[in-house]
Amino acid sequence: MTVRWKRTLYLVAGFIAAGLLALAFLPDPVPVDVASVQRGALAITVDEDGETRARDRYVISAPVAGRVPRIDLREGDHVATNQVVAEILPLPLSARERDEQLARITATEALSREARERVRHAATDYEQAMRERSRQEKLLKDGFVSSQAVEQARVAETTSADELAAARFRGRSAAADAKVARAALMAIEGGGRDATVSLRSPVAGQVLRVPERSERVVMPGTALMIVGDSRALEIVVDVLSGDAVKIKPGMAVRLEGWGEQRPLQARVRLVEPYAFTKVSALGVEEQRVNVIADFVDAPQSLGDAYRVEARIVLWSSTDALKIPSNALFRKADGWAVFIVDGHRARVRPVRPGHAGPLETEIVEGLGAGDRVVLHPSNDIGAGTRIRIK
Repeated sequence: MTVRWKRTLYLVAGFIAAGLLALAFLPDPVPVDVASVQRGALAITVDEDGETRARDRYVISAPVAGRVPRIDLREGDHVATNQVVAEILPLPLSARERDEQLARITATEALSREARERVRHAATDYEQAMRERSRQEKLLKDGFVSSQAVEQARVAETTSADELAAARFRGRSAAADAKVARAALMAIEGGGRDATVSLRSPVAGQVLRVPERSERVVMPGTALMIVGDSRALEIVVDVLSGDAVKIKPGMAVRLEGWGEQRPLQARVRLVEPYAFTKVSALGVEEQRVNVIADFVDAPQSLGDAYRVEARIVLWSSTDALKIPSNALFRKADGWAVFIVDGHRARVRPVRPGHAGPLETEIVEGLGAGDRVVLHPSNDIGAGTRIRIK
């Protein structure tokens, strides 16, 4: 073998040894989980526990102090309008108690007048909603508005009709309170010790609850019975005030965990305008707001105060470009992901859209079929060698 070939052989062997040595000192590929960018259905929801509630619920209370004989009605019994549901044998009134009863009559009459004004206001809103719905339908025929605008007008009309029905019920309840308060004073002053005050149901429905059925002595304002129509149910869901500002009347509500596998459908009717403080399971004070929704398909098996799991749909799409939310990370003032490029990770800036706890819509930066790294750790950077688990 010539000297030239020996030198060439030694040189090749040196290069191979140097390559093997460099390869030995290279860091091992980082094992990662990946997911593909897909198109599909995506919904952004607010998930909270709620309960059903009889929409037309009326609390029958004692207008005066006295002895209440045993109440024979039981939960689930049907009552008719103006039916006597309980009686009170009032105690004699002192001068102070008479003044208090007169003040109570004045207060209930004021509430009755306020309720009548609310009925007139709700009736005006309902008439306006009907005119607006008719106007939008005509514009749709002429091609000036979209079908979505007509759907919103129809939802607004339905909501106004429900508000009018609720206002009329509150008006009947307030008028019944005023009538009972006046009758109680007249019965006491006119009948003496043998006077009896009869309490009547202001609505036709069912007895929902009797707090105490036994004979007893009660003070004014003591609740004796709750009546209402358990077939006309609504859903009450308390949500964080930060979520409540995103919820609008007409939004869809999906109800699960109510006792059967199939979900129930409902729609938001009202987001109450005031918040209340509630202590969470972790002992943190939270400001929460009640969201009222109406059933679209209420089953007969549900009753008053039943628990449901509510998902209020803020936004939904059947063809959204989406990725798992845990693939995103902050980069400067925006967001980015690591995409899989062969056996290396590459940084790709993206612009996310609607975000949920599990999946996020991608508006710009990725395409269907791209693979992204999940749970990116500090061991991964631009160009890092990776190994898919």
